[in-house]
Parts: sequence; structure tokens; C-alpha cells
Amino acid sequence: MGLNMVVGALVDAEDDDYTEMVRADFVAISELLARAGAPQWTEPDLDGDEGAEFEVWGYSGLHTIRRLAVHLAADGRLPEPLDRTQQATDDPLLSQVYEAAPSDHPGPFDHLVHHSDCEGYYVPVDFAHVIVDKKAPGRSLGSSVRLLAETRRLAEALGLPEHLDPDSEEVSDALDAEDPAAEGWQRYHVESYVCLQLLRAAKLSVSTGAAIAFT
Repeated sequence: MGLNMVVGALVDAEDDDYTEMVRADFVAISELLARAGAPQWTEPDLDGDEGAEFEVWGYSGLHTIRRLAVHLAADGRLPEPLDRTQQATDDPLLSQVYEAAPSDHPGPFDHLVHHSDCEGYYVPVDFAHVIVDKKAPGRSLGSSVRLLAETRRLAEALGLPEHLDPDSEEVSDALDAEDPAAEGWQRYHVESYVCLQLLRAAKLSVSTGAAIAFT
């Protein structure tokens, strides 16, 4: 699918160059947090069974849920589901939001939307503004605390049970259906899958104190 999230980026890492790169990223993140006046954070040493990897249906899947977020923020409603010929990135409102920098007054989904779609980190520190800086890995740093709150808002809007397993038969059936359901979260099958994966990653990040890394 092309894009995953990892909590516990250094768990079982055997490549010295990769480990050195990630540790350098964490040093840069600590400096950015200090400059922003945010609480300090240090990546914990997790055991092998504490880390996890989460799929988000590739880059396109991430954009589908961001599309829902920007419409919900703009008019309080979810847009109609995409059909099989449409791409989320063709949505005019999503394109407009992507082209704009985060405002001085954080929106309800800034940490979900104003973050790289392919690299960078979310850390379990609560700060209001996404940190956009050329020194940030991926040029933006998000809060997994805020990401958790934002994805919970989306799950509520979708009518999506927060504790539903994204790998469950119920979710798989919705993803595999030839025609989308007429109502409920199943109408937005890919978006719901991605939302559940983001929820799981953000919860694990907050509970363990480890960063979410895009890989």
C-alpha cells in the first residue's frame, strides 16, 4: 500500500545507519519542542512487543480521511462518499486547505491535515499548533495527543465504534463490498479503516510515550 505508521521506530532496529538517523530526528524534535515552549519529550526504550505497525491504505487513504476532516470543519457535515473514479486530492476544498498554511488559530483537525503525507513524526506531547519548520523531519511535527482527539471527532461523525478492530471481518466486508452501504460508517469504508488505524496508532503513542513515525 506504500505508507505505514510505526510506534516504536527503534524497536528491534538492526541497521546502524537507520538507528542513527532516527536518533538524530529525535534530537531535532526535542530542540523544536523546546523552541516552541512545549513540554520536553524523550523516546522510551520499548520492548519488542510494545511497538506496532499500522497500515493506512497508502497515501490515497490518508487523503480520503483528510477530505472528510476539512469538510466537517467547514460546514459541520461529511461530504458525499467518493466513487471509484474520484480521488480525494481532486476535492477543491481539500486542495485549498493544502495550499494554505496553518492559521494562527488552530482548526479542529490541524494535526491530521497539516502534516506530511509520507514522512515525519507525531509525538505524545500536547501542543496546539502543528510545528512547521524546515528543521523538522518531514518539515512538520504533530502531536499524537491532538491526533487522537481529532480522529475521535471523525469517528463520532462517521458513527464509527472507536474500539472496532480494523482487521475484523466487519471492516473487511465493508472494504470488499462491490457497492458501498446506504448508511452508517460503511458508506465511507476506506475512510473508516484509516480512521481506526490512526486511532490505534495515536492511542499506542500516548500510552507508551513513543512517537508515531511515517515509514
